[in-house]
Amino acid sequence: MFNPNPNIQLVPIANGDYCIVIDDFLLKPELLVDGAVRFWDSFAIAKHNAFPGLEMRMPDAFSARLNDFFLQHIRHLLGARRVTELYSRLSLVTLQPQELSPYQRLCHCDQFIDNPNICFGAAVLYLFHDPSLGGTSFYLPKLPEAEITRLYAKQSEWRTMSNEEFTQLIGTPPGYLAASNDYFELVCTVPAKYNRVIFYSGSIFHAAHITTPEKLRADPLQGRLTLNAFFTCRRNAA
Repeated sequence: MFNPNPNIQLVPIANGDYCIVIDDFLLKPELLVDGAVRFWDSFAIAKHNAFPGLEMRMPDAFSARLNDFFLQHIRHLLGARRVTELYSRLSLVTLQPQELSPYQRLCHCDQFIDNPNICFGAAVLYLFHDPSLGGTSFYLPKLPEAEITRLYAKQSEWRTMSNEEFTQLIGTPPGYLAASNDYFELVCTVPAKYNRVIFYSGSIFHAAHITTPEKLRADPLQGRLTLNAFFTCRRNAA
């Protein structure tokens, strides 16, 4: 299923962090695409996260194989000792800029637990051939951590804001974040490439780098189809 001899590249992000990039990740990536087509009726909008489109959870057997790869090749690069939880899904970005909710217009991080013994890893596998559908960008806060924390603590207020009100707050028009703004500096973009996977720390702010939203389609054969995975890990002892 996975390339047994992966060529691992480390792309610097900032402050000693890096993105782990592996091309030719799957031996037969077309099987995942075919599966997305075959089980298209199982895709749906998930209410538990802010993903701007449709998704379908992967079978536990697949996630277990992905976990084996992570443990063998990736965990030491992210400072992880073992995986305690793993979730993977096929995802398809479908929303147009005017359809985005305020919290979908900013970058985000996946590290939700303030525990020094826990770390989070994330992965994105690009399953589309048109690189202009967008890779992944990474950001650094321009403001002190306390101010960024206060900004995201107001997410419940964002839900009641109009697009115009949120535009005044963040200083950018409705759309996917693909450049620096008043709060974040874009420091690294990893381009999309068919059958390329990236792994990175969930503590780093990131966002899909979508600059041609008019190309987004609710079609696994034409749209921005990805495999996304999230790893909750015990951290290596210092």
